[in-house]
Amino acid sequence: MSRTVHGANVLITGAAGGMGRMYAERAVVEGAAAVVLWDRDAGALARTADELGRAAGGRTVVRSYVVDVAELGAIAKAAHKVRRDVGAPDVLVNNAGIVRGNAYFWETDSGDDVRPTMLVNALAPMYVTREFLPAMIAAGRPARIVNVGSAAGTLANPRMAAYAASKAALNGWSDSLRLELEQAGHEHVRVTTVTPSYISTGMFAGARGPLLAPVLAPELVVERVWRAMLDGRPLVELPASVRLSRILRAVLPTRVFDRVIGDGFGIYRSMDRFRGRG
Repeated sequence: MSRTVHGANVLITGAAGGMGRMYAERAVVEGAAAVVLWDRDAGALARTADELGRAAGGRTVVRSYVVDVAELGAIAKAAHKVRRDVGAPDVLVNNAGIVRGNAYFWETDSGDDVRPTMLVNALAPMYVTREFLPAMIAAGRPARIVNVGSAAGTLANPRMAAYAASKAALNGWSDSLRLELEQAGHEHVRVTTVTPSYISTGMFAGARGPLLAPVLAPELVVERVWRAMLDGRPLVELPASVRLSRILRAVLPTRVFDRVIGDGFGIYRSMDRFRGRG
């Protein structure tokens, strides 16, 4: 799988639009055997599946399933249908995510904001992966898991406390899973953790790109992630300043780091005008 996903089964969550759709389009172009789309938006999902199916021209099976990944039961039922309809995926892209922002933590609602953020961003990728990973391991052929985290999971930021917590959990689980697979001798299953800054998909509309971290074009991110996934690389940090901030966080005293990165680079004010969709 070092060059294409030709002949592979690919499953993408949050696939009805945005970057999820872009990953699906890439899989169709490369001749995947099956492209499985999960999303909670039934209308957008149906349109995307129809358009991708026509683009595939019969070369790739495109299947769509309306799934709210915030519900463990829904994940289990959909996973059963996927295994029955097309078989287990060889490539799993945990792309679905939500954000609730422009409020301090004490201004958020535990039920409407914190709980769904943790369910969708942190727990859902674990649940989805747990459904398919045993078959990936048993198959013995090259397999890939992409977990879309965030730079927010490596760097604290005001007005997105729950989101940062959810992505920190995802980042930690994802890289631990990579190490577990290597330690257990299942190196044919590779895990790639993605930690981008803001991406111009509408999800973070109004957020300002800090100094040295401009808002990223989704096409660029998809290209970089796809290549890293095929190569089996463990980590994608975009832009390069994400790695710089992580290094500085490790070496600078907290208050100095706050002044340099938070205030000097403008990261701690980047969500002040956030108005994006969840």
